[in-house]
Amino acid sequence: MQQILPGIIVFVALYFISCVKVLKEYERGVIFRLGRILGMPKGPGLFFVFYPIDKMVRVSLRLVAMDVPPQDIITKDNVSVKVNAVVFFRVLDSIKAIIEVEDFLFATSQMAQTTLRSVLGQVELDDLLSAREKLNKEIQTILDKHTDPWGIKVSVVELKHVDLPQEMQRAIARQAEAERERRAKVINADGDFQASTKFTEAAKIMEQHPMALQMRFLQSLSEIAAEKNSTIIFPVPIDILSVLIEAIKGKKQS
Repeated sequence: MQQILPGIIVFVALYFISCVKVLKEYERGVIFRLGRILGMPKGPGLFFVFYPIDKMVRVSLRLVAMDVPPQDIITKDNVSVKVNAVVFFRVLDSIKAIIEVEDFLFATSQMAQTTLRSVLGQVELDDLLSAREKLNKEIQTILDKHTDPWGIKVSVVELKHVDLPQEMQRAIARQAEAERERRAKVINADGDFQASTKFTEAAKIMEQHPMALQMRFLQSLSEIAAEKNSTIIFPVPIDILSVLIEAIKGKKQS
């Protein structure tokens, strides 16, 4: 008996040491005693788990960044694209995350993929490319609603990349180039209109003040003389030409 007693003491000591568990600040332990939940989740810190009647499942409460693999999606206007995304979520209720779903990480990933295909399949390509913020919010709201019974909070969903077919990329490039050309023509037309308006106003002022026309004529001559030109063209006012034409006609008639 005396020989057995030290062995029993060592066994009991090792048993109690193995029952000691330590959880970090971001971890919680869900304890099952004989298959039933034992109170609230344990942790952080040190506590005992008495095997084999107790079983502990560790749950991390840190934010998880889950990559959603590229999904083949046909948009509302029948364009085939590949879209991938990233989902940020965390566990808020450790007990629900363990007892309500078998593997909450796998279930959240599958729910994210199906939600992504469902939402993006109802929008056109232009909205998919230009309204990402709205689509991110819509996907996040739907995904959070489905994962709430699992004790999971989906905080952010971001579309990462939209992979377009080559022919669609060329079509979008041509469309963008045509749009830039249209804007350039509109800007040139607005410039011509403003310039013509100013010229009309200047012509009216010069018509009322002939001396202003002469001053402009002299200014033009000074600008031409300042340049190193081999040929200089002198503009002649129309009224002088009309006098010369009338004199020539009078000589012919006589």
